[in-house]
Amino acid sequence: MVNRIVLNETSYFGAGSREKLGEELKQRNYRNVLLVTDFNLIQNNVTNMVANVLEDNGIIFSAFYDIKPNPTVENVKSGLEAAKDNNIDAIVAVGGGSVIDTAKAISIIMTNPEFDDVISLNGVANTKNKGLPLFALPTTAGTAAEVTINYVITDEDAKRKMVCVDVHDIPVCSIIDPDLMIGMPQFLAATTGMDALTHAMEGYITKAAWLIPDMFHLNAMALIYKYLEKAANEKDKEAVEKMAYAQYIAGMGFSNVGLGIVHSMAHSLGAFFDTPHGLANAILLPHVMRFNGKACPKLFRNMANSFNLDIDGLDDREVIEAIVSAIEELQEQLNIPRTLREVGIPRESLYDLACHALEDVCTPGNPIDVTVDDLAYLYEEAY
Repeated sequence: MVNRIVLNETSYFGAGSREKLGEELKQRNYRNVLLVTDFNLIQNNVTNMVANVLEDNGIIFSAFYDIKPNPTVENVKSGLEAAKDNNIDAIVAVGGGSVIDTAKAISIIMTNPEFDDVISLNGVANTKNKGLPLFALPTTAGTAAEVTINYVITDEDAKRKMVCVDVHDIPVCSIIDPDLMIGMPQFLAATTGMDALTHAMEGYITKAAWLIPDMFHLNAMALIYKYLEKAANEKDKEAVEKMAYAQYIAGMGFSNVGLGIVHSMAHSLGAFFDTPHGLANAILLPHVMRFNGKACPKLFRNMANSFNLDIDGLDDREVIEAIVSAIEELQEQLNIPRTLREVGIPRESLYDLACHALEDVCTPGNPIDVTVDDLAYLYEEAY
């Protein structure tokens, strides 16, 4: 069997590493960039931490920040117009997954204009050219969009989240600077951290799992379980830095093996009800892990060891329950809603959500093949 790993060309890590951005841009002779970001990050002076680096290095930039938390086709089209109007030669994305995903779509269409309807990028798009050079600086410790070959855009007309998979979209340079993450609101830090944990756990048990991504996933799980609560609740600097690394490590793994039905089900919630992605994952994760455990009990023992749980003498079912309990305890520490009812999802929508989740690109990677009824049952369990 042949396995493939795709990673970005260059990454920098550590507090203050954003200063490397100017050097990287100038070495590659990029002088006019589109700064893709989020309005809240501008207001909170996070974007300015990067804009100052651009100014200090004589890089011309224009800002685009019309992006929803679940970015839409229209957001991408607006960003594309901004890119064209300013005759840019590169893109700098400063933000969470929504920002970086939008920047990826803009980057791809700039060099593959035949996909300018955006919706044709859904799934594995047959693009011919690498995207316009993209430099990604994440401000959340969750999505790992800066190191993956995936991005997610909402088609509001069709009420679906398009999971776009394309080796041409990966940033040429990523800068993981925990200084850009330290100011995350508690809820955002908590839910994006749970997104990272979901990436690690789902990636580890997906059908395509193999040795190298397994190594990434197990290490990411260990770091997230140990440091997420302190990073989100206490803003502990070491914990924030460890979470920055952990979410990147998880991204190196799942980007190359895919995910499972936690993500399929979360994508439906985002498409229909604009549910924040990390929150949707957090609510669904324990229920799906309990459901999937019977398919791969040995892997659950390895995950329990990564969590540093005491599982000596436990049978397979008890190990699965220990994992589920650990996830639920972490949710409680982070003060994350535990049910779909709490976040306003109408019960009568669950079957329609299941129908859409079944068609999601992540569903085939789940370790257990599922039916609509299985997915409806899991939504009901999470309700």
